[in-house]
Amino acid sequence: MELHQLQILRELGTLGSVTAVAEALRVTPSAVSQQLAALQRGFRTPLTRKQGRTLALTAAGEVLAAAGADAIDAMAAARNALDEFEHDRSGGVSISGFHSVGQALFGALLRELAATPHPPVVQLTDEDVAQSEFPALTARYDLVLAHRMEHSPPWPARGIRSLTLVREPLDVAVAASHPLARRPSVTPADVAGERWVTSRIGYSPDDVLRAIAAVANRTPQVQHRINDYGAVAAVVAAGGVIGMLPRYTSRSVDDRDIVRLPLHGVGNHRMIDLLARPETLRRRSVRIVVDGLRGVMARLSG
Repeated sequence: MELHQLQILRELGTLGSVTAVAEALRVTPSAVSQQLAALQRGFRTPLTRKQGRTLALTAAGEVLAAAGADAIDAMAAARNALDEFEHDRSGGVSISGFHSVGQALFGALLRELAATPHPPVVQLTDEDVAQSEFPALTARYDLVLAHRMEHSPPWPARGIRSLTLVREPLDVAVAASHPLARRPSVTPADVAGERWVTSRIGYSPDDVLRAIAAVANRTPQVQHRINDYGAVAAVVAAGGVIGMLPRYTSRSVDDRDIVRLPLHGVGNHRMIDLLARPETLRRRSVRIVVDGLRGVMARLSG
């Protein structure tokens, strides 16, 4: 039994297929299968089972994967004890962020890190996925900027750590000429009968719109589904529909022709969290980037 075999077993439990594990670890699917077979030869109890066309962990496999995660973390602690001794600040850190948080934070983070001595080398990527898909990204990136609605289930605890950056409300956006634009705030009853531009299903604006419909007991009239907040604002400004914009991470949007209205009477807050593997957070360069992201978000939401 070798450490990299335990890592493959853990990734199979997280990602759900040999192909996904191979992509995350940048190896071939056949190499993944060979390592799983080699690991299985050390145990009489089956560690995996066929589930349709994919491979899943058995109960024994899940137990071994959990124990393996502890072993990987312990090995990372040993390696990073040396990193701490050598004061390695400048190691590479890969970060993924969904579109609006990337627009709001990435540039400010780079400026913040550039002002520090020997800053980490960061590699930025935008990954705009549905809420349920964020945890799997920790197999490919050191830090994952993720969002979830406040009332939704927490992120999975096994093998992942989450750090909250901000609790962000979503505001209703209307054209400046809209009758609601003169209101200080709105309720579900005020907006449930409007025509909407909202996000695709599985994203925060659509979750809030569903809550509005439930509270007002009225089916929403969805005219457009757009995930880019700049495009949402442009469509709202053109008139005929209203939408939703996150309060802090869409400040790059042009507000000249729209009005943002606080929404009361329904859960409309999303959590913006950092997700990472526990062993990743032991690296000093990663912790420097985490502190930078916290500082940038604190100023943005202040």
